[in-house]
Amino acid sequence: MTKRYLFAGFGGQGMLLIGKFVAMACMLEGKHVSWLPSYGPEMRGGTANCSVIVSDDPIGTPMVDKADAVVAMNLPSLLKFEDSVKPGGVLVINSSIIDRKAERDDIKVVYCDANGIAEAVKNPKGANVAILGALMQATEVCDTDKMVEAIRIELGERKARFLEGNKAALAAGMEAAKA
Repeated sequence: MTKRYLFAGFGGQGMLLIGKFVAMACMLEGKHVSWLPSYGPEMRGGTANCSVIVSDDPIGTPMVDKADAVVAMNLPSLLKFEDSVKPGGVLVINSSIIDRKAERDDIKVVYCDANGIAEAVKNPKGANVAILGALMQATEVCDTDKMVEAIRIELGERKARFLEGNKAALAAGMEAAKA
């Protein structure tokens, strides 16, 4: 089994971070992983994306041209990566700031009010984790407990105070994607 993911948005929206969360969670499950960031020199406010590959076998290249799932946090990312989703794959769109619908009918599309969910759980910077929850509900990324552990590990002791807010955002994103 090999799964390929693309996470894309503006710099500062946390796409590279949730890519790290996915990579770490899948490593905790004993999978081989690769995480490859891509961002412009301006980073915060510029475009940022990362690819994550999860496999039962060693990974030959970290490059992703066709993904099993794409998370688009802003309109430029949707425009750039919608065609990168494999037929039958999943596209998760941040409907909080993207008012355009997906143009494809050969993929599963999940619209996630990520910013609204983050505000509702009193974690205004947790939109990235809310949309990660929606992705987890729509696909079989990994076990939820492993994801929470990965978030704890990646946040580290210095940012441990954000763990509970991120757990709430993750759960709310998963719940919202059920609808």
